[in-house]
Amino acid sequence: MIIILMGVSGAGKTVVAQLLAEELGWSFYDADDFHPRSNIEKMTRREALSDEDRRPWLEALSALIAQKLASGDNAILACSALKSEYREYLLIDPQVRLVYLKGSFSLIQQRLDDRRGHFMTAALLQSQLDALEEPSDAIVVDVSASPQELVRAIRAKLGV
Repeated sequence: MIIILMGVSGAGKTVVAQLLAEELGWSFYDADDFHPRSNIEKMTRREALSDEDRRPWLEALSALIAQKLASGDNAILACSALKSEYREYLLIDPQVRLVYLKGSFSLIQQRLDDRRGHFMTAALLQSQLDALEEPSDAIVVDVSASPQELVRAIRAKLGV
């Protein structure tokens, strides 16, 4: 099984995904690590990425998921996956499950304001929310809970 934790930056994807992977003994991947340098430079300049900018990133993530499925490895992927078009690259098999970390603008903005040393800043939050197409086929969890509570909820809902 591949579990994708999706949501806007600041929703807690990386923290929750790492905790979940640790509890399950599965591999963890952060989609941010698969961005080409040009995307990171653009986001560092506080410029939103275009769909064209995201295409090579999504292709790399799709290849990772296909490789993990082919080898029978379980994994957790933290990935924004904001648009349904992006999720088409990722949801390539019924064994790929989507968990949407959903939170209020004010909570996520506060988290981003408190974040240091990350290329995604609070200034880009509105562009992510504008791009977000909430999934209809995902498990939804409210990010106002603690990371440990979110992991418990995700495990219960997925039966893992």
